[in-house]
Amino acid sequence: MLLYEDILTGSEMFSDAFPVKETDGMFYEVDCALIIIKEGEVDIGGNPSAEEQAEALEDGAQQVNNVVHSFRLQPTSFDAKSYKSYMKSYSKALLAKLTETDKDAAAEFKKGAQASLNKILENIKNYEFYTGETHIVEATGAEGMVALLNYREDGITPYFTFWKHGLKAVKL
Repeated sequence: MLLYEDILTGSEMFSDAFPVKETDGMFYEVDCALIIIKEGEVDIGGNPSAEEQAEALEDGAQQVNNVVHSFRLQPTSFDAKSYKSYMKSYSKALLAKLTETDKDAAAEFKKGAQASLNKILENIKNYEFYTGETHIVEATGAEGMVALLNYREDGITPYFTFWKHGLKAVKL
């Protein structure tokens, strides 16, 4: 099993227990789902019927995104201007880290980041934003990755987009 961590903050962002695919050479897309959690119960990911969901919610349970819940991702918000500003700072910190650790990845990120950022900015209204549990690196003040939550064409199925170069895979 692989656990994917933010290389700037060490925050756990997702694992390969969820369906993962690489897109555009710049991102990982991670499929996720809404699950019902109730204090003291464990949801193994089966899809309850609509009646079971309504009954569980009446009993004080919550409906949550399984990736958000599993990795304690924190919601945040951006508009196009603030996300662009964040990405300027994040890209600078990420490139510095990649230049130290993986020059090929640094070159690949530098080459493709602007075009990928433009695609995100074109659709910024479609995203919800999440940070890892430890979003700010205390020593440097550098910000960690912001994950992007969107929905597939059906408007129901959620998925996350993560900047590939900002993650390291840790074998468990």
